[in-house]
Amino acid sequence: MTKMTSDRSQHIEITTWRVYARPLPIGYHVLAERLWPRGVRKADLSLDAWPKDLTPSTALRQWFAHDPERWDEFRSHYLAELATQKENALTLLAEAAGAPIILLYAAHDQEHNGALVLCDFLQTLTAPTPGAP
Repeated sequence: MTKMTSDRSQHIEITTWRVYARPLPIGYHVLAERLWPRGVRKADLSLDAWPKDLTPSTALRQWFAHDPERWDEFRSHYLAELATQKENALTLLAEAAGAPIILLYAAHDQEHNGALVLCDFLQTLTAPTPGAP
């Protein structure tokens, strides 16, 4: 689990959480996976958003294959993909309306998964602008 906060215009908390760990924390639940998690019924997962355009492309996800040796390159390519989706990311942040954002992921590896990259990217969008009050 990773927790990040920012003090832009309001306190924003972004947390990653494994979709299989229960109970889910209270917040705005976002599935940070392109594919639905195995073994989870849709009726059993209360989601607020499933923004597939903010998840790694199919080609990138398949290339990465959760190989920690490919992590740095995966991260770099995924951040480049996310840079083209800035408006969608800002929409997601606005829809959360200040609620804690819980990025749900299915990967076993808690240190090498796309939700961590998405968390970092969203954090850059909520970071205070240098010189701003």
